[in-house]
Amino acid sequence: MKFENIGRNAFGLTRRVVVIGSGYVGLTLSACLATLGHHVHCTDRSLDRISRIVTGDLPIVEVGLPALVAEALGSGRLKFGFDNVAAVQDAEFVFLCLPTPEGADGRADLRFVLEVVEEIGSDLLPGAVVITKSTVPVGTSVLIEGALDRSDIHVVSNPEFLAEGSAVQDCLHPDRIVVGARHRSVGESVAQLYGADALEHSLITDLASAELVKYASNAYLATRLTFVNSIADLCEAVGADIRAVAAGMGADSRIGSAFLKPGPGWGGSCFPKDSIALVRTAEEWGCKLELVETAIHVNEQHIQRMVSRAVIALDGDVVNKRVALWGLTFKAGTDDLRQSPAVAIAQHLMDLGVSVHAYDPAVVGAPVPGIFTHTSAYEAVVDADLLIVATEWPEF
Repeated sequence: MKFENIGRNAFGLTRRVVVIGSGYVGLTLSACLATLGHHVHCTDRSLDRISRIVTGDLPIVEVGLPALVAEALGSGRLKFGFDNVAAVQDAEFVFLCLPTPEGADGRADLRFVLEVVEEIGSDLLPGAVVITKSTVPVGTSVLIEGALDRSDIHVVSNPEFLAEGSAVQDCLHPDRIVVGARHRSVGESVAQLYGADALEHSLITDLASAELVKYASNAYLATRLTFVNSIADLCEAVGADIRAVAAGMGADSRIGSAFLKPGPGWGGSCFPKDSIALVRTAEEWGCKLELVETAIHVNEQHIQRMVSRAVIALDGDVVNKRVALWGLTFKAGTDDLRQSPAVAIAQHLMDLGVSVHAYDPAVVGAPVPGIFTHTSAYEAVVDADLLIVATEWPEF
């Protein structure tokens, strides 16, 4: 990989950082960078969200994050605000942690990212580094460079690899740091934000490669989950134990044991939209990712098979039956209901006339219309005709 040579600077340990967006990624990143010693200013347009955060009422469930935010606020290294322009005027590094939702055609919607870039562009310090932390398609960095239209600003891609339920650990102790930049020294300066030894496990590459890494990783993991769920179906048909099969596969050093646990299907805020966005990106460039397309389709079928199993267990008579559902989130360790297989199963059952009563330790209130939520697992199963364990919370 060749980089344009702009010299090599001696980077200090403490930097002035702005994080725009206090969502899952932005809030975690802000707290972790402050913990690492940087002065961090996190902004968000939602005054209600900022007010909640500074009083300790975090809008997300994540292990270790409340204590980290409280400590960083108390130390003065972390502050929150809602004025993006004022925040960036003395910032050396500006992270964009903004929503990139799935558009109507499956492509990532970049309007939030580009709106903020237009807003802050003229107020950035000369030499400032603008970093896309959000998951964005190939070519986004070039679009940002064009929107900024400033040769004295560096645009960098630094995709996040935070898994919900272990995000703090993933941020403070990442297994790899990927940075895409036009100048190697700029890429190294971003990597060094994560600690003095961060360069040892960093991949400094070009912009397009960095942007593609996150999509490729998520699509691969989704495909792997689809595969093990398909093998679980075969195990059920032939009388084999998927736990033994998965253990045997995982013991192979070429395969490994991660993401070989069968379940009701994959979901969440990343895998579904990122897999579809990768397929759409490939189509734009004249490529076809048939394996990823199949994984998406098979995952949808697998969720429907879970519904069919429930119907069979109820002897086909489902109208007015009561089904208990343990778990609503798409995985344990989070309160995230986005694209949750558990919720999808519940909705399919309700469409068939089933009364669904659910309990999830991270879900408060009644966030899904039609589902009766309870305050304990045992309360949810009272008078139930069937129990479905849909999320792998340890207490279940």
